[in-house]
Amino acid sequence: MPHQPITVSGVEVTPLCDAVGPMGAAIRRPLAEMFPGSGLRDEPWVLHFHCYLLRTAAGRLTLVDTGIGGADSPASSWAPVPGTLAGELAAVGVAPAEIDTVVLTHLHSDHASGVVTDGRPAFENARHVLQQAELDAAQGPALDRLVTPIKGQLHVVEGQAEIAPGVHVHLAPGHTPGHQIVRAGDVAMTGDLVLHPVQLEDPGVRYLYDDDQEAAARTRAEVLGALRAEGAILATAHFSEPFLRL
Repeated sequence: MPHQPITVSGVEVTPLCDAVGPMGAAIRRPLAEMFPGSGLRDEPWVLHFHCYLLRTAAGRLTLVDTGIGGADSPASSWAPVPGTLAGELAAVGVAPAEIDTVVLTHLHSDHASGVVTDGRPAFENARHVLQQAELDAAQGPALDRLVTPIKGQLHVVEGQAEIAPGVHVHLAPGHTPGHQIVRAGDVAMTGDLVLHPVQLEDPGVRYLYDDDQEAAARTRAEVLGALRAEGAILATAHFSEPFLRL
């Protein structure tokens, strides 16, 4: 566990590094193609795959995203599987059965594949928070291999909702139809709202793998603008350092 937790508004936020590595050849493209108009040079893009563990003052545990999963994960064609989330949790003294709530920012394979182990729910006692729009759009492996095994534990929300004391989710669509971010005090766990630091400088820079690039850019500008006005702390999914104060 290379990263240290921070505590905001009575909630301890601990980054968990599930994996580090470049995109595999199946989806890798030159950076200037993945981020059109960015002017980025074609150099290796090493992604860090962060999940976040939230612990309230009362000891309630919420996990934000579940990483890339095992060697047979839907992410195996392009991400550095297997992920090490279970080991990261063990390093902070938490067993999967102790997790009360799992928030899936969205159903892309590098954020949601760790939700199952050997086809069964990895977090057997947790409710799993997903936006209705994300569930409605689920299909293929995301539906069959990730959603179906946890269907009895789903807690479906629409828009903003408090999912634990002091912990809220907010719909932030574009990357996927039901992409959501998570807020705990000044910290915003942003999922794939922002993929590369260049998008902090210019939120209008689009990303090749956003489902709706126009909507994603609009959402990114709106959300980052509001967070910057607050002086919030971003807790990112793929930057090398998980925390960044705007």
